[in-house]
Amino acid sequence: MFRPFALFVGLRYTGARARNSFISVITLISALGLMLGVAVLITVLSVMNGFDRELQTRILGMVTHLSIHGREPVEDWQALADQVRGYPGVEAAAPFVQLEGMLTHKGNVAGALINGVDPEAEQRVSIVGEMMWEGDFNALHPGDFGVVLGYGLARKLNAEVGDKITLVLPEASVSPAGVMPRFKRFQVVGVFRARAEVDGLYAYVSSEDAAVLHRRPGTVQGIHLRLSDLFAAPEVGWQLQQALGRDYYTTDWTRTHGNLFQAIRMEKSMMTLLLSFIVAVAAFNIISSQVMLVTEKRGNIAVLRTLGASPGTIMRIFMVQGAVIGLAGTFLGTVLGVLLANNVSDLAAWIEKTFNTRLFDAYFVNYLPSQLEWSDVGAIVAIAMVITFAATLYPSWRASRVQPAEALRYE
Repeated sequence: MFRPFALFVGLRYTGARARNSFISVITLISALGLMLGVAVLITVLSVMNGFDRELQTRILGMVTHLSIHGREPVEDWQALADQVRGYPGVEAAAPFVQLEGMLTHKGNVAGALINGVDPEAEQRVSIVGEMMWEGDFNALHPGDFGVVLGYGLARKLNAEVGDKITLVLPEASVSPAGVMPRFKRFQVVGVFRARAEVDGLYAYVSSEDAAVLHRRPGTVQGIHLRLSDLFAAPEVGWQLQQALGRDYYTTDWTRTHGNLFQAIRMEKSMMTLLLSFIVAVAAFNIISSQVMLVTEKRGNIAVLRTLGASPGTIMRIFMVQGAVIGLAGTFLGTVLGVLLANNVSDLAAWIEKTFNTRLFDAYFVNYLPSQLEWSDVGAIVAIAMVITFAATLYPSWRASRVQPAEALRYE
């Protein structure tokens, strides 16, 4: 059977036990370091991809891509929607009325952003209908003064479906008893849970009920738009504002969540760069272990040279030995990294449950997301193999420079 000489001897050197056990320890540490570096890189990039996905699906799914605001109350939102619906990139439109206030229930108080919406139209521009935890989003009937609360908001208020809560608006009304804040009773008809920061902030009511509270019955403040490409929101918004004139102005998601999105992208790049140093350190260990191995094998190298092996053959022998270490570390690291990436969410949840703590409440999602991208895995494996291969060049070159006469003089 044909066996390339350099490959055969390189594999024998890899499997053989070194006379100096310290060299074997360094070689093992090199492989373990490479394994851990690759595994950590895959896991961390998967977590960053998970945060990126959650931002796009949950946060930006609840927060509209683009909004058109009227400088005056909009009486016929359907006409405005028809005007922009055929614009390239616009998929759907829905009316909105926004109010700010405090919700109270059984002595519990929480600030909230009240979104007055048309339930059917809102579900074409938002994923809120898919995130319902209890109740029905379509139960927001005009005149019934029903409200759908975020899960976090409902927990703060200790409110459930069917409970009556009170909305306190930051406006004063004059009554025989004096100046009083405005109150309105609502019935909870549903609870949504997006597992994001909006759970503790958003509440939805009928747009007609919100317009009555806004003292502009029969009108809306503008329309929300869903775009086919959310990253085109600033450009589409600018073009629509130019087309609609001074009576309207636009806002998009980049003004409220753009910094968060850019921060995640930047953190992913920086984490990749920083964690790559773990692989680089493992590569330096490979260099040191191979340099010591070359020193130990000087006699063997001299014998091979005497038997006719060329300097190139000697160099390839030690390149094979170093490449095998890199391949083993990279393979094991890839397997470990893929396993961790696919189970890190469950692992974080188990840690929270075991130690009765909340690790991620301070972030825009309250759990640890993870999304394995095979393109990232391929890039990490390629980078690790290139670094490992580069690390074998210098020790292999030194081995090829061993002179048989000088090496055998002291044998």
